[in-house]
Amino acid sequence: MNTSRWLVVTAGLTLATLSAQADTGKLLLTGGVSTIAGSAGGGLTPWAVIGSNATAGEVGFSGYVTRAATQDYGLTGYGVAVGLHDRVELSLARQDFDASPAIALNGVAPFGITPGQHIKMDVIGIKVKVAGDAVLDADSFMPQIAVGIEHKQTRPGSLGSVLDFLGTKTSGTDVYVSATKLLLAQSLLVNGTLRYTNANQNGLLGFGSAAPGKNSRSLQPEFSIAYLISKNLAVGAEYRFKPNNLQALGAAAGLGAGLREDDWKDIFIAWAPNKNLSLTLAYVDLGRIAPGVTNNRRQTGYYLSAQVAF
Repeated sequence: MNTSRWLVVTAGLTLATLSAQADTGKLLLTGGVSTIAGSAGGGLTPWAVIGSNATAGEVGFSGYVTRAATQDYGLTGYGVAVGLHDRVELSLARQDFDASPAIALNGVAPFGITPGQHIKMDVIGIKVKVAGDAVLDADSFMPQIAVGIEHKQTRPGSLGSVLDFLGTKTSGTDVYVSATKLLLAQSLLVNGTLRYTNANQNGLLGFGSAAPGKNSRSLQPEFSIAYLISKNLAVGAEYRFKPNNLQALGAAAGLGAGLREDDWKDIFIAWAPNKNLSLTLAYVDLGRIAPGVTNNRRQTGYYLSAQVAF
């Protein structure tokens, strides 16, 4: 999706949703915040909740901007989501990943990577609530359950030669099921997501792998827990398992564990000063990302996100 088309679609969604003027009936923070892929949830993984402040019979809108930075990499993201009647969520997100360390690969093979290279990725998502209600069913064992699809298109720039070498595709689709349980008496929210994917580093390094790497999709679990300290302040943690498709290919190419992919995790605090704004700050541990070009360093750092919702 080129920039002009992105802006047209975003503007259209914004105008359509603002015309609905949804008046929130949701409890603060129980609708989650915006994930890096644009859907509602934690920062790293989607929840079964539907984004925006809209309840049944309403249409709502949310938009977000995110910045994450680790020892060697940086990621900027932004996007919008539309919540339809607290049943369906449509989302658009764009990620801009600073892949500057990858220039070191020019010393291994003539890949032609330019200095300061960025990888950009667009994500189109849809999520549908299929059972339960996180708030109304809070006094029962029934969680809210949703199914979702994220279609991703990666634009690797001069890193395209690397993805060609790895045999990865530049587009792919994740399918997931999420179950979210809100325990109001305990001020606790728990979520489990099962993702069917072949994305490498969430898709930033393409999808699948040439042999002997793993090209087929696999099921990867993701977990979140959040404790509501007060009605507008929550702390929590997330853990996201990753498929590690490329390590076997890297080992066969003499790179050892140079293409290893580790699980992602974070510890976060989310604050909603009012019903239309939420701010999230997190410590993130993304493990090793292409450790062959970063001296095997773990990528830890911060994640900061701001969301507006109506």
